[in-house]
Amino acid sequence: MNAIPLRGATLHYDDHGPSGGTPVLLIHGHPFNSTLWAPQAEALSAAGYRVVTPDLRGYGRSSVTPGKVLLADFADDLAALLDHLDIPGAVIGGVSMGGQIAMEVQLRHPHRVLALVLSDTSAPAETEQGKQVRNRLADRLLAEGMGGYADEVIDKMLAAYNVSAMPHVAARVQEMMRATDPRGAAAALRGRAERPDHRDTLAAVRKPVLVVVGADDAYTPVADAEEIRRLVPSAVLSVIEQAGHLPGAEQPERFNAVLLDFLATAAVGPR
Repeated sequence: MNAIPLRGATLHYDDHGPSGGTPVLLIHGHPFNSTLWAPQAEALSAAGYRVVTPDLRGYGRSSVTPGKVLLADFADDLAALLDHLDIPGAVIGGVSMGGQIAMEVQLRHPHRVLALVLSDTSAPAETEQGKQVRNRLADRLLAEGMGGYADEVIDKMLAAYNVSAMPHVAARVQEMMRATDPRGAAAALRGRAERPDHRDTLAAVRKPVLVVVGADDAYTPVADAEEIRRLVPSAVLSVIEQAGHLPGAEQPERFNAVLLDFLATAAVGPR
């Protein structure tokens, strides 16, 4: 894993595949790290793509910024990382919070986006009730750590039936959650509580967009993905069966096939 100091933090990242391949930047969700994308990084790099998978500020091996980290902060970090790697534009993909960060990259740095991949995410601003829930959860994580939270949400991060059917996947997801620094998780939760409404941003997109969702996602259900599909004139929607909030981990072969097909048909394939 590589590391680079930028914007007052140290960001760790992996850079997979041939340097001349079409760049694909994949953004993990909360409270995970870049290894969430391991199956996709392997498949895409084998197909000739250059795949960049960062640990977001406050997650994985990257340094923590306590307090509050806005989606805009994450987006600007990623633009700076692309500058460091001399990548003028990339396919920007993200899951859950990572999808909202991808939307923020489109808002703040649209010239860096060749195409968007939005997995199990939603576009509207946070509700007042949601703001209270996220801030209370931030307080709890700082007071108690990640363990109890990880145990409580595993059957929502994955489809409940996959927790028992795929114990190795459940163990990997829980390990990532437990390893996250509570200060980083709390800062992201407080920032995410203030997230903007990205619906107008998406409605203005005229580049290829793939929307992916697990058929049994408890957090951002298929209806949320369908709303994004209606917003974006060029969007393609794919529902991954037998998956919940993390279809790239639960059904990696199906997810990878959808992603590779999209990249090929969107004419952003390997150069």
